[in-house]
Amino acid sequence: MGGLSEKSTGAAWERLRRLPVWLPPALLTLAVTVTGLGSAQLWRDELATWSAATRSPGELARLAGTIDAATGPYYLLMHIWTVVFGDSPIALRAPAVLAMTVAAGLLAVLGARLVGRRAGLFAGVLFAVLPGTSRYGQEARPYALATMLAVLATLLLVTALRRPTWARWAGYAAAVAALGLIHLIALTLLAAHALVVLLAWWRGPAEAGIASPEGLTADEGRPAATRDRPAAERDRRVWRWLVAVVPVALLAGPLLVKARTQQSRQLNWVHLARLDDLAALPGGVAQSSVVGGLLVGLAALGAARLGRRALLPVSAVLLPVLLLFVAGTVVPLWVPRYLVFVVPFACLLAGAALAAAAAPAALVVVVLAGLLGLPDQAALRRTHEWPRSAPVDYAGAARVIGDGQRPGDAVVYSPRHSWLFLDLGIEYHLDDPPRDVLVTEDEVRRGDLWAAECPRPAQCLAGTPRVWLVVAGRHAEPLADVPGAKGDALRAQFTVTQVWPRPGLTVALLTSRPDR
Repeated sequence: MGGLSEKSTGAAWERLRRLPVWLPPALLTLAVTVTGLGSAQLWRDELATWSAATRSPGELARLAGTIDAATGPYYLLMHIWTVVFGDSPIALRAPAVLAMTVAAGLLAVLGARLVGRRAGLFAGVLFAVLPGTSRYGQEARPYALATMLAVLATLLLVTALRRPTWARWAGYAAAVAALGLIHLIALTLLAAHALVVLLAWWRGPAEAGIASPEGLTADEGRPAATRDRPAAERDRRVWRWLVAVVPVALLAGPLLVKARTQQSRQLNWVHLARLDDLAALPGGVAQSSVVGGLLVGLAALGAARLGRRALLPVSAVLLPVLLLFVAGTVVPLWVPRYLVFVVPFACLLAGAALAAAAAPAALVVVVLAGLLGLPDQAALRRTHEWPRSAPVDYAGAARVIGDGQRPGDAVVYSPRHSWLFLDLGIEYHLDDPPRDVLVTEDEVRRGDLWAAECPRPAQCLAGTPRVWLVVAGRHAEPLADVPGAKGDALRAQFTVTQVWPRPGLTVALLTSRPDR
């Protein structure tokens, strides 16, 4: 029986070897990320994407000038996408699914070129089963695209360093420029690229850890003593890399300067980084503390096994993390999901560790990672909010309003200027929402994510027979909890007829007082 099992396993492995190395990880990632793609409601960040993507290019330019320049290119891309495919949850999230699928395939190819086919294959399938891959592969935000472009740029860098041509460097330049436009913080990956380029220039590709595992090129195979070429020839690697990153500076530089001026509005909810944030990072990017810990352990084993060949993936993980952490101790920037793009490189190291084991044992570890992540996989398909025990039921609130709405009804939100985007959540789920009675200038005309409200709420509410009040959080008496002049006007002119508590928010129907 044991011999038969070994023969069966060997035959299966041989069939797997005949497939392109990128195909199994890509197909597995596609299957995992498509499963339950539309189950969770759009959460607050995705509502911002929807609001931006449904604006015209001119309106997007105004938005970028006001609050969200860093995400502007992604919004423009999503605008084009929604024009063609619509704005359903599945349509909005499909680009992220495709990006994670491509990222898994590219990771397998990168692993095969740096370490070997087995390492690339195990890296790709491990990446596919991580809860974080599903989480950000099912989100209408730029993190999956940044992950794909980070792996693509690194793969193109390895190709260009091994066999330098202007065409290969041009491909690398395009990938890095796209990476910067999609996710500015992902440009910290260039620190790892610079380190590898300098070492490859100084000591050769083998010393930089990017020599082909299947066999050295003619230059790489020569002894170090005979590898010293004329300075002009050796300088080409560095100069070509510097030329390749010029488009990044030209395109992403102005974006970075503009985003820096918007930081106080865009990241006003972020705190300065602390040491314990580093310990929480693996669980944050993997979306599971247990799976994140397993990934770190495997990556450490893989790094020890690879030696100098670990330089590129190790630096691609550590340098972005350290740079963002150091910056985050001075400026509020530390958000774990901003570093999702380093996960594939940790998986590459883990794949190298798994490749050293027998195939059945390595597959058991991958399956174990998948099983350990199942509770988080199920939870993230219920809600994208964090913590997942505190979902926000925009759709449920919208159904309450839609079922009871009458002509002439109005709606009021409290708070208006909140990252919960109560108004966007209701508007997304209702084709014909009640009149937003307090709005004097909507978010599109303002070039913002929030509308401007009437400075004298009592006057703007006058003559309105019924108001649907949507309040963040659970409130037994929602009208009593509305602050400021808005609350005073509502309490003076209306009484509560009925209250509907929903997860994360409360809906109340207010009717005009008889004496009004």
